[in-house]
Amino acid sequence: MRKKETGRIRIPETLGELYVGIIVTSALLQVTLVWFAEEKVSYSMGLWAGAVIAVIFAWHMWRTLDQALGLGEAGAQKVMRRQSLIRYGLVAGMLGLLMITRAASPLAAFLGIMTLKVAAYLQPVTHKVILKLRR
Repeated sequence: MRKKETGRIRIPETLGELYVGIIVTSALLQVTLVWFAEEKVSYSMGLWAGAVIAVIFAWHMWRTLDQALGLGEAGAQKVMRRQSLIRYGLVAGMLGLLMITRAASPLAAFLGIMTLKVAAYLQPVTHKVILKLRR
């Protein structure tokens, strides 16, 4: 896996492309769906909180996969299962907290988290676009 240097932090190329996909998808959701939201500030706060969680989850999944690849099959399955449960728990906790406090829209936060899925599906396209922009 090729890694690019960004200061002292090494970010794998694919992970950087996922970050771009998350941010672009979130921005598109912001400019399109905000007009349909009754509470625009709550929607925006929830969406971007979810997008931040999506970025953190992308990094966490990359790190977990990196660790699991160095283990045997049984150890890798155990690590992957445990780390997935941690991510699911964080999603449930964040959405629960938002529902209780009403600090932001839980639905918009869920949309923000799901931008990770969209970014993963669009990663090959994002890769091609980034390569063209570098030329």
